[in-house]
Amino acid sequence: MSRIWFITGASKGFGREFAIAALDRGDRVAATARDTGTLSDLVEKYGDAVLPLQLDVTDRDRVFAVVEQAHEAFGAIDVVINNAGYGLFGTVEEITEQQLRDQLETNLFGVFHVTQAVLPILRAQGSGHIIQISTIGGVAAFPSLGGYHASKWALEGLTESLAQEVAGFGIKVTLVEPGGFATDWSGASATFAESQPQYAPLHEAMAKQMSGGASPKPVGFGTAILKVVDAEQPPLRVFFGEQPTQIAPRIYQKRLDEWAAWADVSREAEGK
Repeated sequence: MSRIWFITGASKGFGREFAIAALDRGDRVAATARDTGTLSDLVEKYGDAVLPLQLDVTDRDRVFAVVEQAHEAFGAIDVVINNAGYGLFGTVEEITEQQLRDQLETNLFGVFHVTQAVLPILRAQGSGHIIQISTIGGVAAFPSLGGYHASKWALEGLTESLAQEVAGFGIKVTLVEPGGFATDWSGASATFAESQPQYAPLHEAMAKQMSGGASPKPVGFGTAILKVVDAEQPPLRVFFGEQPTQIAPRIYQKRLDEWAAWADVSREAEGK
């Protein structure tokens, strides 16, 4: 059965791969972008199967209006992919308050707006699948990305609660946690704080680490997302790419070891 998708940030990167995968198999897509001109080639190729919608996810009123427009056009919304977002680079001392607020407005509140807008529709249907595009940076943290991590760690907590809240309505929820891929996330779409000389060695080390090898292109994202969407019991969390499968076990083991090493203090906090 053909599905109806609502995808934010569909003009490039992961969002575009998701849209093409859905359209190629005959599904229909409400594709949002800040500039709908970036979706013109999809419209030309797929015709009425794609509905281009102008959207800045930080505009809550516009989000609700666009979701309703998509629902009226297609009669349902089956898959929602909250993909719109960008990277913020800079140490906690370097980033400005406004940069952090802007990061949260897009990466967290943008998802919040879309999720609240679609939930009444999905509840009424008794079905639907909300997919939040997180990152390995929603599980692990690295220097110079504190603001970005703040947005994604918050998204992870929000989404895990959401999954438990809506399961009884027949709504499925998944966090997709990709590793590093060759997209515009760290390029023109990113925001960079003004560097301070004290952190020059750290920035140099991070730049060297990031240039250590070419990141893979997200060529398999389309088939991967279809397997998640088509699963009878989709996962709450799923890694995309091999990098997270290497990072996460080390991170979790380190946490377990540290908690165990400080278990006496944990018990002492209860007066034991």
